[in-house]
Amino acid sequence: MSKTSTILKQLSIATLWGIALTGFVVLLVAAIQDKDAGICKNIQVRFEGKDNNFFIESKDIKSLITKNKTLNPVGKRISEIDIAQLETLVNQDPWVKNAEIYFDNRRQLNIKIIQREPIARVFTFSGNSYYLDPSGEHIPVSSRYAAKVPVFTGFPTDVEKLQKADSLLTAQIVDMGAYIGSDPFWMAQVEQLVITPDRKFEFIPQLGDQVIAFGEGIDIEKKFTKLLAFYKEGLNKVGWNNYSRINIAFDNEVVCTRKDGVIPLQPVIKTDSLQLPVADEPPIAESEDSIAVRTAEITTTHTPSAKPAEKPAQAAKEKSVAHKEQNVKKERAVDAPAKQQPKAVYKPGNKSVNTSKNKKTP
Repeated sequence: MSKTSTILKQLSIATLWGIALTGFVVLLVAAIQDKDAGICKNIQVRFEGKDNNFFIESKDIKSLITKNKTLNPVGKRISEIDIAQLETLVNQDPWVKNAEIYFDNRRQLNIKIIQREPIARVFTFSGNSYYLDPSGEHIPVSSRYAAKVPVFTGFPTDVEKLQKADSLLTAQIVDMGAYIGSDPFWMAQVEQLVITPDRKFEFIPQLGDQVIAFGEGIDIEKKFTKLLAFYKEGLNKVGWNNYSRINIAFDNEVVCTRKDGVIPLQPVIKTDSLQLPVADEPPIAESEDSIAVRTAEITTTHTPSAKPAEKPAQAAKEKSVAHKEQNVKKERAVDAPAKQQPKAVYKPGNKSVNTSKNKKTP
């Protein structure tokens, strides 16, 4: 084959490719012009992300756009519709995190919605309520649906612009809500947390009736891990109904307050001449790997020895006087202030506690 023929063949191929490309561009431009000249037929709304939120629905987004006759795109030429303006309108909805709007080849307006995810619900001291998302932004409550998230009560203010202390408290609520919500066991155990006047946290668990003093919303994982260890190594051995308050705010220890009127775990030994002391908080384990307990000091009281028999008349008189003195002591005892509840301090041992996602229950 001659050199001239080879060159002519290459030129022919290049020409064909040029014609094909030109035709494709012409068709594409014609399709775009036809699309822009077309009429918007319908609105399609699609939600992305978690599908367990029901705060907004497709009809809510459609109503947001179509209720304004000026902005309603249905029936208008696509070239006359301002998509950026529609996106701004949809993004103003407090439950919408982000909206993306575009037209497809069927001249249908598509709206892709990413909802804001609530992470905690907050009740202020005055009774107002709202949700918080992971960034700490407020989300209004809905009459249609209530999100299953940890509830915090007693937030000290209703103002939108928070001071530094309230902003810090909000950040701690977000962190605690995220941790509890991500753990099925604690989500079931911790339903509501109370914010104390000094901006600390307390809660009553679903299992047990003790008040858990959590302290500040810091070292969250460490505190819950310590509480889980105490459930396993402590309450499972001494019983779940012996304490009225469990404080996990301290480092490496759990401070417990005993309930009033609870029978001691060790029986009282009765004698005629000696009343033995009984510890308010006996140890629950003896091994070094278990929990160590420090009990309050109790003094030993002695009963005086019996006196010789007295004459009948004198004995009766002294008995009457003793009876009156006993009544006076009882009356004074009633008026006396209540004795401070005994406390016990539990320190976790060296046992490792499995807090993995697969095994969370004690």
